[in-house]
Amino acid sequence: MTGDAGDTPIDTAALERWMADRMPGFGGPVSLEKFPGGQSNPTYRVDTPGKSYVLRRQPFGKLLPSAHAVDREYRLIAALHPTGFPVAKPYFGLCTDDTVIGSMFYVMELVEGRTLWDGTLPGLAPAERTAHYHAMIDTLAALHAIDPEAVGLGDYGKPGNYFERQVARWTRQYRASQTDDLPAMDRLIEWLPQTVPPQTRTAIVHGDFRIDNLIFAPDVPRVAAVLDWELSTLGDPLADFSYFLMSWVTEPEGRSGVMGRTGEATGIPTLEQVVERYCAATGRDGVPDLDWYFAYNLFRLAGIVQGIKQRLRDGNASSAQAARTVKRLPALVDAAWSFAVKAGATQ
Repeated sequence: MTGDAGDTPIDTAALERWMADRMPGFGGPVSLEKFPGGQSNPTYRVDTPGKSYVLRRQPFGKLLPSAHAVDREYRLIAALHPTGFPVAKPYFGLCTDDTVIGSMFYVMELVEGRTLWDGTLPGLAPAERTAHYHAMIDTLAALHAIDPEAVGLGDYGKPGNYFERQVARWTRQYRASQTDDLPAMDRLIEWLPQTVPPQTRTAIVHGDFRIDNLIFAPDVPRVAAVLDWELSTLGDPLADFSYFLMSWVTEPEGRSGVMGRTGEATGIPTLEQVVERYCAATGRDGVPDLDWYFAYNLFRLAGIVQGIKQRLRDGNASSAQAARTVKRLPALVDAAWSFAVKAGATQ
């Protein structure tokens, strides 16, 4: 068995039997290694003598409604993989039987390549940075160009205004796991629904599209796989795009933030250049003022972090980084409100 602090160990023998039943010629033994991060759905490298895989499961313990939807992730990548869009190939089918390892899970291809954690791309030449960012922009545009009906995902999201639904969803999630009194969050919960922008397009949205959720090819600036589809749905593609653009208004912190590091000297495209390339690829004339979208994205992040904080208190947070993450909650809420004020909210 294997596991980590706060985890119930996974029964590797049970997993091996489950995999063997679904793949002729499969041979064990199976060994597991938990990837770092993965605060939402724990993710493991699965090694066997003949092949390596990736397992992604729901956390053990009590879960918030609609959270940790690995069944939706599996359905999404199973639909996208045949199109050639860069996702890991799913294997074996979705396991909904909790008696196998203790929670719902699926197994997918282990995509070899590079995970780039720092958006400033230290160690790369300016031209290489430009090429990597162009690959990210083009991949997101390609996702938004896929016809959901054509890939069997026409019912993957609910009808109506996406942002309206999302604000309501994250309000419910926040209230269900609330541990603190944050007045700015209360103001956001009141202001955001009253100012929801109109939706003009519907697309498959990833929900967490950022540099460290991508695997790049080993030696070329190409996205080999987009990971972590837990928040995916049908919705307004501007939600994905504005979330990606959050990196341009976030201080470099060793993660995705590139504020102050863009332009010709670094090779990282400016925000305006990113908008121009994305719009050219998607046939848009431009994008609306982004302050409302930035406020919304930070509000949603605050809701996610609040859920992590509650799971930490309950003892089933799935990452050692959880304690550090939850300390960001007040700052996230304050930043969200500051963008709301820029978008017209009154103090």
